[in-house]
Amino acid sequence: MTTLGAVFVPQLPPERLRAVVRAADESGLEELWLWEDCFLESGMATAAAALAWSERLRVGVGLLPVPLRNVALTGMELATLYRLFPGRALVGVGHGVQDWMGQVGARAESPVTLLREYVTALRGLLGGERLNVQGRYVRLDGVALDWPPTEASVEAAGTGAAGTEAGAGALQRGVLNPGVLVGAVGPKTLRLAGEVADGTILSGGTDVDGVRAARGLIDEGRQAAGRSGPHPVVVYLHAATGDGAAERMAAERVRWGYHDGQDVSVAGDAHAVADAVNRWADAGADTVVLQPTPDDPDPEGFMRFVAERVRPLVG
Repeated sequence: MTTLGAVFVPQLPPERLRAVVRAADESGLEELWLWEDCFLESGMATAAAALAWSERLRVGVGLLPVPLRNVALTGMELATLYRLFPGRALVGVGHGVQDWMGQVGARAESPVTLLREYVTALRGLLGGERLNVQGRYVRLDGVALDWPPTEASVEAAGTGAAGTEAGAGALQRGVLNPGVLVGAVGPKTLRLAGEVADGTILSGGTDVDGVRAARGLIDEGRQAAGRSGPHPVVVYLHAATGDGAAERMAAERVRWGYHDGQDVSVAGDAHAVADAVNRWADAGADTVVLQPTPDDPDPEGFMRFVAERVRPLVG
């Protein structure tokens, strides 16, 4: 079954997050996704708050730009989230927007090399390994996490933030460490995601043919690395509903630079949105995350719309 989510876009002020999280959690939305776009809001701070304010909601961060973050710090942050909220946190990493990376003096000469080194090291740290790495970008000298997400007990999940049925179930299934997703667009990064990551995030603007093509490139990377097992693909889909939906989406398409025939968005009622979700799922997306326009007049209502009206229509 397709997983359905929605984005809290970071153009909304941080103080708006709590009400949106509550609406998503209470309405039964499966996943709420957050971004770490420069220079708006922190992905990890908002994720921790969203997880603490909710009971069953899964929270994704798509994505953390790796040039901004030392891999050991990211390992510490992910391990903490995975142990506090087992089975409920999903985090992706990626190149970041290169112009933004240049603004902060963190632009890498070879983003693909950086991402390969980073994801490999990050997965090792989360797996409890002690690493000695001397790469082009990632350098670690006997680094291991004291609290890797590999040693919690079901009893520990019975209290605090992890004390939910979802958390306990995740621990029993051994899903305390869900791994690392990679945000990818180009062929090299898509193959790399298949080779080294545990899942892939595709950006908004990916049409159904783009999902199929991405699946093929990811599979090439997986085959080259001899990897098997599930590799979930997450895709963002621009969506708008309610009064003025068509006009808001038309303006959003202009803002993103889409041409008139580019099939990357949907505006309309629950049936129209669900039909679009099903098309992207049929193309190979395991999770479709609906991305509202930043000027949506009712962000809380959008969460309820996705959970209560679209979800029953999605296969």
